[in-house]
Amino acid sequence: MTNATLEHQSRPWYQQGWPWLLIALPASAVVGGILTIIIAVHSPNPLVVDDYYKQGLAINQEKHRIAHAAGMQLAALVRSDGKLITARLNALQPVSDSTLTLQIIHATRSELDRTLIMQRNGDHYQAALTDLPAGTWYFNLQDPHQTWELRSRLSVNGPFQTNLTAED
Repeated sequence: MTNATLEHQSRPWYQQGWPWLLIALPASAVVGGILTIIIAVHSPNPLVVDDYYKQGLAINQEKHRIAHAAGMQLAALVRSDGKLITARLNALQPVSDSTLTLQIIHATRSELDRTLIMQRNGDHYQAALTDLPAGTWYFNLQDPHQTWELRSRLSVNGPFQTNLTAED
């Protein structure tokens, strides 16, 4: 045997690389598991609701509002330029409300949700709106008495335009 081979074999195990490689694999799994538990404990899931029964009852009310909007043949074109959002309504009978409520709901992050009161300005409604972060958003437009509702889903990445309808 050569001197290099004998020298390699005479070194203690902790001075060699292969035992540390074998130790690192299960150790990294343990560290990853601990980090996963920490993240799960400190990050509540906003998609799970506590009052599921009340939310189930609210679905029936939403369906009634959507059916009422469909009966009115109501639709809206909503546009945003990054500073202002406007809504133009189209219906069998003109809508005469002075305000409308627009809910802008992020698909997964409830802290980004917004509720805007849109004011009538001639033949359309408008409100101030800063840019929405890129992502999937749900738009719900309602009259102040909550008798009808229009909806849309849109992937936003800058200024946008979408049609809100009474379809489920």
